[in-house]
Amino acid sequence: MIHPTAIVDPDARLADDVEVGPFSVIGADVEIGAGSRIGPHVVIQGPTVLGERNRVFQFASVGEECQDKKYAGEPTRLVMGDDNIVREGVTLHRGTVQDRGETIIGSRNLFMAYVHVGHDCVIGNDCILANQVTLAGHVTLGDVVIIGGLSAIHQFCHFGAHAMAGGGSIITKDTPAYVMINGNPAQAHGLNLIGLRRRGFSNEAIRALGEAYKMVYRQGMTVEQALIEIRTQYSLPETEAFAASIEVSSRGIVR
Repeated sequence: MIHPTAIVDPDARLADDVEVGPFSVIGADVEIGAGSRIGPHVVIQGPTVLGERNRVFQFASVGEECQDKKYAGEPTRLVMGDDNIVREGVTLHRGTVQDRGETIIGSRNLFMAYVHVGHDCVIGNDCILANQVTLAGHVTLGDVVIIGGLSAIHQFCHFGAHAMAGGGSIITKDTPAYVMINGNPAQAHGLNLIGLRRRGFSNEAIRALGEAYKMVYRQGMTVEQALIEIRTQYSLPETEAFAASIEVSSRGIVR
């Protein structure tokens, strides 16, 4: 299962059925779970933990030292869940001691070609990052996020669950859950309605989210007033998630 030209450090821990392609390098303190397939010319450095059934395509770099100039060789790490797809040329960097010390990636995510995930990012489950998306350090993505190709997210930004960014977006502020944004600088363009319907959100939840969106974006309220009004009028989990994603913002929300 390991090609004879691959270099696997004796201290790496690979499940018995892990495949490693030609000329790949697996460093010390790397753990790769069962059913994973590592293509040719891949470099995985540790400390890094990959879960089960992950697939890493050629020329990807996983768990490398970060590009933060403050990084001084501390033993930070990258942790990835299960069933992720990492396409050609993707770079996923470890964390820094200035933050949590970990870059954390959930499960069932798709990283298309040449995506970059910087140090200390936290990525949820079932996300799609299209070609050449760039996440600066300390970015947080919720679950079921879609980021269009050639988009970039500024460091320390939060991007809420079920939100979507169109291609080429430059995102320097926080994006609330369920919202669709686009542009340079990115602006809000309503709810991600198609995505919500495809994922089985109820008509009641979609209607309530639409009204909550209007309170934040179209009725001239302050954010604080809008959050109070949303919580006064609705008690759905979806509207609470929308309000909470705004409440945690430290950079202000995309308008």
